[in-house]
Amino acid sequence: MGQEARPNWDNPVQFVLACVSYAVGLGNVWRFPYLCQMHGGGGFLIPYLIMLVLEGIPLFYLELAIGQKMSLGSIGAWTAISPYLGGVGLASVVTSLYLCLYYNIINAWSFWYLFHSFQSVLPWAECPLNSNQTGPIEECDKATPTQYFFYRETLNISPSIEENGGIHTGQAMCLLLAWIITYLFIVKGIKSTGKVVYFTAIFPYVVLFIYLIRGFTLHGALNGVAYMFTPKLEQLANPTTWINAATQIFFSLGLGFGTLIAFASYNEYHNNFERQAIIVSFINCGTSIFASIVTFSIYGFKATVNYENCLERTRVLLLNTFDLAEDSINMDNVFEWIEKLNTTYPAQFAEIANKLEGCNLESELDTAVEGTGLAFIVYSEAIKYMPVSQLWSVLYFFMLLLLGMGSMLGNVTAIITPLRDFKFTSHISDELLNGIVCVFCLLLGLGFTTTSGNYWFVMFNDYGANFSLLFVVLIEVIAVSYIYGIKRFEKDIEDMLGHRPNWYWKIMWAGVSPLLLITLFIVYIVNYIQGGTPTYQAWDKELGKSVVMEYPVYGQVFIGLLMVSSVGCVPLTALYVYCRKRKHGNHHTRQRTVNTVST
Repeated sequence: MGQEARPNWDNPVQFVLACVSYAVGLGNVWRFPYLCQMHGGGGFLIPYLIMLVLEGIPLFYLELAIGQKMSLGSIGAWTAISPYLGGVGLASVVTSLYLCLYYNIINAWSFWYLFHSFQSVLPWAECPLNSNQTGPIEECDKATPTQYFFYRETLNISPSIEENGGIHTGQAMCLLLAWIITYLFIVKGIKSTGKVVYFTAIFPYVVLFIYLIRGFTLHGALNGVAYMFTPKLEQLANPTTWINAATQIFFSLGLGFGTLIAFASYNEYHNNFERQAIIVSFINCGTSIFASIVTFSIYGFKATVNYENCLERTRVLLLNTFDLAEDSINMDNVFEWIEKLNTTYPAQFAEIANKLEGCNLESELDTAVEGTGLAFIVYSEAIKYMPVSQLWSVLYFFMLLLLGMGSMLGNVTAIITPLRDFKFTSHISDELLNGIVCVFCLLLGLGFTTTSGNYWFVMFNDYGANFSLLFVVLIEVIAVSYIYGIKRFEKDIEDMLGHRPNWYWKIMWAGVSPLLLITLFIVYIVNYIQGGTPTYQAWDKELGKSVVMEYPVYGQVFIGLLMVSSVGCVPLTALYVYCRKRKHGNHHTRQRTVNTVST
């Protein structure tokens, strides 16, 4: 390992902001609200907060302690604990590499939407005309303008993963821009990252607060907020609710990627990481709740607009069919008129029964969407109804961009820091090494800008990290508790902080957290096996909606490689170290034998 003096953060605030910028990401905006919607609104907060205390904070603390004690990246830190554990750090680096490859494409989409927001009419507000100028394009007419803009204009998506039509030039340019900015943010290592995080960590909160104020002024926003905070406590009896709460805490804090170890390795030796672990964990948790309130106010607005549009279509249908006075039916008495007309004119009503829509506000609010569907379709649809929609579009996608970029700083640092610790990189400047990593990820990431690229993006997102991170963090906590030893770890913490960790931390590390991780790991494997052949959502332009398709054989093989390639680093590295030590030992034995004979 290199012996040069290790740089440090300018102050503890930079470290905290770097952790916040990394941990608070797109998942807080598009994953947590979805889980709230799926698992009983406010009731989901109960298992979420319990899992934060039992799993999130103890593991966050553990990774910060390892990084600060060893002052090395993930590979060096785990090798220092035991040469057999070097593969744990290597698995983290491989997982972070996979994340870097596809995560920046989300930032490229944010750039794409941001640039298209500077128009007099937002391009996803209405369908473009067909070539004859006689009506909207058929695909858009069957879908919605927001879906059309995302799937056709943004992705130019192919009908399946097996059909590829080359690179989308606009997306490739946006991806290049995303990587250039990422490089500029990390060009001088933590010296430049430490300055950038003041902006990437704080400004998203400014935008969220502005959106909170705007959200509460929207028509129907309170319907969404009330829906969020109305707990469905029966969901607490559902094991899936608890599994999802534990999984969300785990991934939201960014455990297992090696980023937290890398960030902490640049701390002063006696920095109070215990307090910082608690602060960052609760900031991350609070941000998820805060972002959900904003999201549900937007949900409420969109659901109310859709509900009232449905009522208006029903009102017009009734007026035209039964030749009633214009002002006889309004939004408030539509259902009364339906019942009245059905009773009075049953034969005539039966003719339009199949045209009547089931208008229901609750069902509109129940429609759960996560990921890119929420960020780029649902939000876009809500924004287009807002007055001065261009302003709110620019603010929203700029916030998404900062959240994504903040996480990218941590992802790239998780790769660069372990590389920097090796002797062979000690003569390479920060600018060159960081540039090589960024260019490498850019070139591989161009595959996600092809017409089938979104299907590969989904594959990486679903299978590139989840399994390996559960495995890595499980090995981490077992290694610290039972290989390195809790008592030895206690002494290290006392040496850094001046006091030993209390009983809470020790119980979590030695018992509760490992048991939770083992449970999650088993549940993941069981769900994967029971799920059968892996499937994905393919866009059918003829139907104007997504359809479920099975991955082809080569796709299933690639999924297996994604999962095994990172996890396999742990046993393979341990085997390599064992064979090397055995060979080294045999060499010394033969040497001693020769020396004895000579004597």
